[in-house]
Amino acid sequence: MTHRLQFTKASGAGNDFVLINAVNGPLPLDYAPLARAACDRHFGVGADGLLVIEPSARADFLMRYYNADGSHGGMCGNGGRCIARFAFIEGIAGRHQRFEALDYVYEADVAGDGTVRLNMKDPSRFREGIRLSDGKGGDLEGTFIDTGAPHVVLFSDEIDALDVGSLGRTLRHDGAFAPGGTNVNFVGTAGGSTVRIRTYERGVEAETLACGTGSVASALIASERHALRSPVRVRVRSGEYLVVHFTGERGSWRDIALEGSAHMLFQGTMFYDPVSSTLLGSP
Repeated sequence: MTHRLQFTKASGAGNDFVLINAVNGPLPLDYAPLARAACDRHFGVGADGLLVIEPSARADFLMRYYNADGSHGGMCGNGGRCIARFAFIEGIAGRHQRFEALDYVYEADVAGDGTVRLNMKDPSRFREGIRLSDGKGGDLEGTFIDTGAPHVVLFSDEIDALDVGSLGRTLRHDGAFAPGGTNVNFVGTAGGSTVRIRTYERGVEAETLACGTGSVASALIASERHALRSPVRVRVRSGEYLVVHFTGERGSWRDIALEGSAHMLFQGTMFYDPVSSTLLGSP
């Protein structure tokens, strides 16, 4: 049976998503193959991930997030900001809202200009001085932190020259992060309380134009390394800025919020065949 699905394409600072409204009840579908089909940039809508909004008994709604490869990863900060703006536009929630994701209730505020501020979980599993191999005989040092998703942060004075696809893929699978692997962030300073980052995202298995939890991880680690004060502005690969607010220091950060743009780009209809796990040109 072919399923006719209405969707919205959204972008959070360049991190793009296919968003499906199932607030009246979960869809009778396996979301993993649907995510692979919808996120395919040649035969689908094209996106870094799939967001599905469902009912919640604990909050205004529940967010389910699937990576482009169909994996069900950790929290998605930019996805959370996009789904919050969508929920406001659709009348599902107000400007201040609470939504559930991965058994945690997040709070978000949608501003009149489309900017969304999302309160994040306190980070965990902070680990410094991790020795890593670049796959070519060289040694690197990284810092690990879980900001709702696992991230390793490495600093570089020449992030524009890095082959993020190749090096990121190598570090993403490093044994230090077994068995689940990690997202990889390369960070450079940009003056004042501003940093620049490039992120290799697991589940997308490529460099993305932005990463919310990666921006939080990078801002926190950079605040320790370069004595930066909150808020830290993060210039992502798309050229946009995400702003990270926090209190605390050195592995005991708290009161974290991620702020930035959340654009609703367009709406459409896709026809999904769950047998072949593909999108069809017509029903």
